Amino acid sequence: MTDTIHRAASDGYAAAVDEYERSRPGYPLEAVAWLAHTLRIHSGCTVLELGAGTGKLTSQLVPLRARVVAVEPVTEMRGRLIAAVPSAVPLAAAAEALPLGDGTIDAALAAQAFHWFDHDAALAELGRVLRPRGRLGLAWNVRDPMVDWSRRITEIIDRLAGDTPRHGSAVWRAAFERCGWFVPIGEASFPNPMSVTPEQVVDRVASISFVAAAEPGAREEVLDEVRSLLASHPDLAGRARITFPYRTDVHAWERTD
Repeated sequence: MTDTIHRAASDGYAAAVDEYERSRPGYPLEAVAWLAHTLRIHSGCTVLELGAGTGKLTSQLVPLRARVVAVEPVTEMRGRLIAAVPSAVPLAAAAEALPLGDGTIDAALAAQAFHWFDHDAALAELGRVLRPRGRLGLAWNVRDPMVDWSRRITEIIDRLAGDTPRHGSAVWRAAFERCGWFVPIGEASFPNPMSVTPEQVVDRVASISFVAAAEPGAREEVLDEVRSLLASHPDLAGRARITFPYRTDVHAWERTD
């Protein structure tokens, strides 16, 4: 299964599942409510989540009382998902090849994941499995570049990024422009600050796919530089807890008839 996804994702997330679970934020209630309303998620409908990871969004979908089918190709991540959200239906599959029937899904979501996919192939599959006028939502937690130390952390880690797919590149948007399956119906942004310890910030960096998949020496150099920044920056030095400045961006499309 993992030979169908980018090496940074398959190797990195398999290696850093503990750090991922400890340090990654969930999604603000307002963002989940926006997605539920916009995608028309309700009791009894079937919702597909692609790239479900350890179940951070999945756990917030289950209270909506929909049937949640959670697709996650990385074995280690899927194991955490199954333990965390036993009521979800786990699938070891890729977004580009879904073992689901035509027109069987009412709504689909991908959180922190869509930029990893072969966009054209994934959209074709979503167009196939979604019912006519079924809806698709995407969500990303994004570090605030207006906060100096947050921007400097991004500069440190970007040295290891290479050709890793990134949400910020917006390459994924072009796929929707090429695709005849979907029309946009809305987007929004919500604050999602996370109170963390300095070590959780280090874990957050360690959980980034291309950092986790890097050679050990390069990885430790980046983590040490982040530790040094946290210990020396005037806004952070000596603090037991830090507010990590995230926002959550959400987008929605409707499948055409």
